Amino acid sequence: MKLTNLLTSAAVALGLAAGAAMADTTKVGFVYVGPVGDGGWTYEHDQGRKAVEAEFGDQVETVYVENVAEGPDAERVMTQMALEGADLIFTTSFGYMDPTINVAKKFPNVKFEHATGYKRADNVSTYSARFYEGRAVQGTIAGHMTESNIIGYIGSYPIPEVIRGINSAYLHAKKVNPDVQFKIVWAFTWFDPAKEADAAKVLIEQGADVILQHTDSTAPQAAAQAAGNVITFGQASDMSEYAPKPRVSSIIDDWAPYYIARTKAVIDGTWESVDTWDGIGAGMVGIGEISDVVPADVKAAALAIKDAQANGTYHAFTGPINKQDGSAWLAEGETADDGTLAGMNFYVEGIEGDIPQ
Repeated sequence: MKLTNLLTSAAVALGLAAGAAMADTTKVGFVYVGPVGDGGWTYEHDQGRKAVEAEFGDQVETVYVENVAEGPDAERVMTQMALEGADLIFTTSFGYMDPTINVAKKFPNVKFEHATGYKRADNVSTYSARFYEGRAVQGTIAGHMTESNIIGYIGSYPIPEVIRGINSAYLHAKKVNPDVQFKIVWAFTWFDPAKEADAAKVLIEQGADVILQHTDSTAPQAAAQAAGNVITFGQASDMSEYAPKPRVSSIIDDWAPYYIARTKAVIDGTWESVDTWDGIGAGMVGIGEISDVVPADVKAAALAIKDAQANGTYHAFTGPINKQDGSAWLAEGETADDGTLAGMNFYVEGIEGDIPQ
């Protein structure tokens, strides 16, 4: 009888200890628009998740759901994560904005972090990177290296983030090559290798010998490689398996420091709703190694643009710049304010075609 009581007491003690341990574990969820193996956007977000695990060990438990469509399906996934005890949920695509806000209202004690959006609440933060700074570097290389003077650009959706990138790349290509033209194909997807490959092939057929992309797969790299005389840039991740050509450099999204800092804030009880928009200087936007296919003087010019943006001596949108219709936007030496950039819905002068509605 005494032995039974001892065993029972021990089991209760172990159960209490396990419960305390569970209570001390912070559960962090991630909602992904593509597969973790996309080689681009979602891959880099998942590297950030793994960095959280490595940083905090048994203090955290991370969970994720990949290939979540933007819209009602996203709201269902977020709700399920919250019901299953997530303390912090990162929602990593622009189209998750309204679902994030909706679910956050139902779970006021859960912290939410939405990537690339602009709607916040007491328990919802927003975060993004100044990808347009990386586009300035890419545009500089592209303008120097095109022989056809035609640069192709694969757009995902016509939202300010994507439009900023097109404008930045164009301005910096035009700065070093006044004869350059941009041809833009809208894929209306973040991740669809078949559509992305088709978009690249269309641009190549139109004479583009440089392809930039704001979509998430490596399919445009493969299409360019097959064409043989086209160069590309890695998007969101290094895509170095296609180096030294067609991929001659890349924009790399480094989310790990942000994810670690925000998880720590939840653990410490210091989390607050904030808006974060960092770039090259803060390390959120990285520039992948520029391959030896790029001439040394072009590489030096690109790195100079990178360094100037990093140290704050240069802004990618510095006047004089007109809008597409010829109206003045920025005067000589004037730089764009964040509010205008955040809502950018126009092309700059020289880009042909209309922005889809």
